[in-house]
Amino acid sequence: MTNLQSFKSLQSNGFGKNFEKLIDLACKYYRDEGKADIAKIDEPFRVIRLKKAGRFEGQFTKNANPDFEGTLDGGRSICFEAKYTTSDRMKQSVVSDKQAEVLEIKSRLGGLAGVCIGIKDRYFFIPWNIWANMKDIFGRKYVKADDLSRYEVIFRQGVRFLDYKYE
Repeated sequence: MTNLQSFKSLQSNGFGKNFEKLIDLACKYYRDEGKADIAKIDEPFRVIRLKKAGRFEGQFTKNANPDFEGTLDGGRSICFEAKYTTSDRMKQSVVSDKQAEVLEIKSRLGGLAGVCIGIKDRYFFIPWNIWANMKDIFGRKYVKADDLSRYEVIFRQGVRFLDYKYE
């Protein structure tokens, strides 16, 4: 991997982490308002080697599940994956097969399942049945922000994924 690729990878990872923090802010807002209790689910890992200054080398122990899970007011479950890009499009393939399997099951059981995405400075919550059928609905296996205006969410107190902008 070249230095430029390494830098871009670190930069993308940083954008993704910041996006998750903005979702966490909305989770706190919804909890304070009594609308939902939703939390980030950490990926399980094990320590391979301890290093100096409290650092370690680790390895993920299984495929990643969706990023956020919780319960909405009224008892309905919610589960979603969070993805961010500085590009003008989001590919369907950014959701892993394991994540897709979990989201499909949750959706089939009546939970609110979906993918919360950021494309540059716009934010969306796409229900799982739309994301899973992206090719049939949009004619391709990626979406652009302009395709998704119906699913755009409010950006106030974080990325408010339960509050569509144009509802």
